[in-house]
Amino acid sequence: MKRALLEALLAEARAKRPVVLATDLASGAQRLLRGDGAEAPFAEAAERALRRDEPQRLEGWFLRPFNPPLRLLVIGAVHIAQPLVAMARLTGYEVVVVDPRQAFASAARFPDVALVSEWPDRALESLAPDARTAVVTLSHDPKLDEPALAIALRSSAFYVGALGSKKTHAARLERLRALGLGEEALARIHAPVGLAIGARSPAEIAVSILAEITERLRRPSP
Repeated sequence: MKRALLEALLAEARAKRPVVLATDLASGAQRLLRGDGAEAPFAEAAERALRRDEPQRLEGWFLRPFNPPLRLLVIGAVHIAQPLVAMARLTGYEVVVVDPRQAFASAARFPDVALVSEWPDRALESLAPDARTAVVTLSHDPKLDEPALAIALRSSAFYVGALGSKKTHAARLERLRALGLGEEALARIHAPVGLAIGARSPAEIAVSILAEITERLRRPSP
């Protein structure tokens, strides 16, 4: 790889921007394709490589994706968050737990996990969710969850989920509408959070949440 190309690739990685390294298998020539709009004829294959995290081949070219790290931002250091954090880390996510209640968000309960004690809306503004970020609100406290949801829904986060029953979520939607969020944004919320697998215990609910996040990441809606 030429030095200039390597430096460009490293710059994209530092900026956490998704790119694809395209290599001509016949000549060895290489070029970078930006993830936010690769030109024809690479666009579809480059998008697929980034979405699947898998190399693709296209008419004599080899396309290798370089994605930013996956992140999971958990709002609410509750019981469900403990197994969810552990499982998400095993599957490759950088996890941040946000909760101003330091008795909940403690190193004893979340060892070796990044903990943020700011109010969730301020924390999410700083964390800046991107297209490789999932956001899950678990506190079941509107004062914590809803400001975070408002920020997440205005971001490019690929998944936004919220704990709560259908009745709770209906009331939540009314309050979010009052904050100026439209129906298209509100439809992005996965609530009740997690796949409907009959989960009961905190660990089972965590399994259902991570499964839904995985489905959204790997099999996005058209």
